Order: sequence, then C-alpha cells, then structure tokens
Amino acid sequence: MASEAYRCIRFEQDGAKAYLWFNRPAVMNALNRELIEEALDALDRIAPDTRVLVVRGSGDRAFAAGADLVEMQQRTMWTDLDFGPRRELARRLESAPYPTVAALNGVALGGGLELALACHLRIASENAKLGLPETRLGIIPGNGGTARLPRLIGKGRALQMILFAEIIDARQAESIGLVNWVVPASEFDVRVNALADRIVNLAPVATRAVLDCVNRGADLTVDQAVENEHRWFQICLASPDKQEGVSAFLEKRPAQFKGI
Repeated sequence: MASEAYRCIRFEQDGAKAYLWFNRPAVMNALNRELIEEALDALDRIAPDTRVLVVRGSGDRAFAAGADLVEMQQRTMWTDLDFGPRRELARRLESAPYPTVAALNGVALGGGLELALACHLRIASENAKLGLPETRLGIIPGNGGTARLPRLIGKGRALQMILFAEIIDARQAESIGLVNWVVPASEFDVRVNALADRIVNLAPVATRAVLDCVNRGADLTVDQAVENEHRWFQICLASPDKQEGVSAFLEKRPAQFKGI
C-alpha cells in the first residue's frame, strides 16, 4: 500500500531511515482501529536495510491523544477480548531489530503514551504533555502502560502517575527517565532528524545486539543476561563492523559501518 493510500497514517522510507506519522490531526491523532491496522501494514513494508524508525504525530499539538473516544463508546469486554492489533503494534515497536524513536511533539496520553513507551527511545518537544489518564474514565491502561511504565521509571512513581491520572510536562518526564531528550519546540524537527542521522551511523550489528541484550536482559537473571550478552559479543567479533570499527579507530578516521 502506497503511503498516499493510507487515511490515518503517513509513512516515508528515506534510505535507511523510516518515518511513521499518526495522521488524524483534527482529533489530535486519536488512535482508532483503522490507524492501528494501517500502522501495522506500514511496518510490514519497511525496507530490510532500515536502521531507525521514527514514530511521530502529524501537526504540532499531539503525538497521540489516546484512544478515539467515539470508537471507545462502542467497545465492550466482548469486542476487546483479543485487543490483538493494538498489542501487536506495541510489541513490534518494542521488538524491532532497529531502534524505534517516539518523537513527542505535543500531548502523548493514554494509548499514545503506551506506544511511546514501547519504543526504544523518546525525544520530546518542550511543550509535550505525557500521562496515562485512563482512571478518569473508570478504566486502566490497556496496552502495556502498567507493565512498561514501572520498568522505565520505577514502581512507586508509576503507581502515582497511573492511580491519580497525572499529566506531566516534558521536563518532569525527563527528570524521571520517561523521555531521553527534551528540545525546544522551534528546533523539534531538526533535532529529531539529527537523532535519526546519528542512529543511522551506528554499527548495525552492535546496535541490534544492544537492543536485544537490554530488552531481554531486564527479564532474565543476571547470569542469563550475561550469557546472552556474551553470545552477542561473539557475533559482533565475527562481523565486518568490528574490523571496520577497529581499523577506523587506529587510522583516526570515521568508521563506515555496513552491517552483515
């Protein structure tokens, strides 16, 4: 499906960089089922040599303001027994073999923040607002918010945010480790693109190894995590990137990593 054929997202492949926009700015990029399914379709079509995926919201008001509440009125326990597409999108962002970056240009609430939590890194505009306000609607986060937020910022702070439906600003989010970088709104696009360029220049094999070690290691014993790390270290030793990296260092030149 060509990008122009999508109704609720935009997708662009720029060499090794891929960009996915939630594209419903009139409703602050609220997440409906069509948007989720289109995003999954775009991920199916991503180039095999992709080194970074940037996920962001169209316009300057929102990354995603959460679930579409018009659609929510029709959702019941019976319609959401599976919850498959939403869960699958988060899982694929989290388990991607390349870094996924959530670029938070405005509000990231509810299901929007949950998708940002599934990404490996988060960069926020200084005007961003983040929160999981589901308890105000008599529900709880339903796509990993209660699982991923405590792992990122700690149990006590996560409980506080979720129980009291707190919405925090970008600087607060940075101070508790919820976002990696906060940048001026006027520089947001430039800084997001610069971050994507920086990631593209990393060694692809080592990058994939780090993602796997950190993500998987969080749920393993220390011995198991070290064993997984050692396995990846051996893979890196056998990769052309290792030879290029060492040679470039000794020759005092920038490395040109190409992966396997």
